Amino acid sequence: MHGDDAELTAAVRSAQEGDEAAFRAVYRAVHPRLLGYVRTLVADADAEDVTSEAWLQIARDLSRFSGDADRFRGWAARIARNRALDHIRMRGRRPAVGGDESELTSLPGGADTADEALEALGTGRTMALISRLPRDQAEAVVLRVVVGLDAKSAARVLGKRPGAVRTAAHRGLRRLAELLEAPPHDSGDTTGHGSTGEPSSVDRGRGVTRGVTRKASRTLRET
Repeated sequence: MHGDDAELTAAVRSAQEGDEAAFRAVYRAVHPRLLGYVRTLVADADAEDVTSEAWLQIARDLSRFSGDADRFRGWAARIARNRALDHIRMRGRRPAVGGDESELTSLPGGADTADEALEALGTGRTMALISRLPRDQAEAVVLRVVVGLDAKSAARVLGKRPGAVRTAAHRGLRRLAELLEAPPHDSGDTTGHGSTGEPSSVDRGRGVTRGVTRKASRTLRET
């Protein structure tokens, strides 16, 4: 078990015994990832409220939870997903559906760490692009790369087979790479270079995010 996972496991167990400081530590460790996941399901304006509702249930049911850090993240994600779907039904909206029917092809692997992929996938622009993916792909990418679940745990959250989750995640990353490569519509610089001839921030951003999808793809293949 990695150090962070060991700390989260210990914090969850202490929180179950009534340690409020431990519960705050659990919240700080898991909330940003959980909020990122909820944002793939509901409108951004509603995501904070839905995630707060999920945490109320997590706190209420924590004594019944059993497992380590990975199982806790999956359990929390499942609660958040149920709250998000309840919210969608209450608002009378159908969740976005669809799929990329292109053939699954692996992206080339990089040599960098999953932590760097997580950090970069947490940026505003990339998360906004993830929200443009078909919902099954967006959920798979965020659960695998941002929340940090393996394929089996993500499959339990989504009620699917692990192979289907792996496929959706790879397809989502492939589509995300295409979106990241596309020039922003509001940019007048189509060359990707500024007036000095140096690479612009847009061009540098493409290089970073292109590497991110490769790192994330490697992470998915390894788990």
